Amino acid sequence: MTAPDLPRYNVQGVGVSALAFAQARDLVAGARAGGTPGYVCLCTVNGVAHARRDEGFRRIMNESWLTTADGMPIVWMGPPGVERVYGPDLMLAVCDAGRLRGLRHYFYGGKPGVADELAASLRARYPGLDVVGTHTPPFRELTGAELAALGAEVAAARPDIIWVGLGTPRQERFMAGPGRSLAAGLLIGVGAAFDFHSGRAPQAPRWMQRGGLEWLFRLGTEPRRLGPRYLTTNTLFLLRLAAQKLGLRQYPLS
Repeated sequence: MTAPDLPRYNVQGVGVSALAFAQARDLVAGARAGGTPGYVCLCTVNGVAHARRDEGFRRIMNESWLTTADGMPIVWMGPPGVERVYGPDLMLAVCDAGRLRGLRHYFYGGKPGVADELAASLRARYPGLDVVGTHTPPFRELTGAELAALGAEVAAARPDIIWVGLGTPRQERFMAGPGRSLAAGLLIGVGAAFDFHSGRAPQAPRWMQRGGLEWLFRLGTEPRRLGPRYLTTNTLFLLRLAAQKLGLRQYPLS
């Protein structure tokens, strides 16, 4: 798919699409299967950290169909008018709006059973939602035979959107790599949205989300897994942010 002609702003070398939530919803809801699929990255502080460590991952973020501001710190770095395009909210909005357009959805990712639970939950929430398939991949790269089988399954299902819930950076690498061979319109990496909307994990209250404190809520639910990540990632992000804002360091969009 041809990428929308939207300006991007620089967050430590990652080009983030400057758009409001409603724009993102409408662009995604207009996706249709056929041709080479595009992919959508939802940019967080964690995603920026991976992009700083890995030039190849940074290229994936910068060559996307859209890379939206998923985290509030990414929103705050943008020009006026930029709004948070949070993966779980985008999924709900597109599922709702896409019903009138006959949008066909496919869910790829999550732990065993999660994708099916997600599909059931969203069908109940949005009557008439067209879910044409689900797939739970192994926690490793697909073999050639597995990718061929997935390709045949997707080709038969003809989804307009494949929602990918593998977590960063796995989901972005899948979308920009093997996912490009699938017969879909868009692939969208939404990570924890699979767990949130299937009921497997709680979401932070809205006031914490709006205030950029969602990380604190998630830290409280998974301290052992997320503690080391947040300590290093958030600190480095703030230091690099200060350097970029003060002009002490340049981060080209390469």
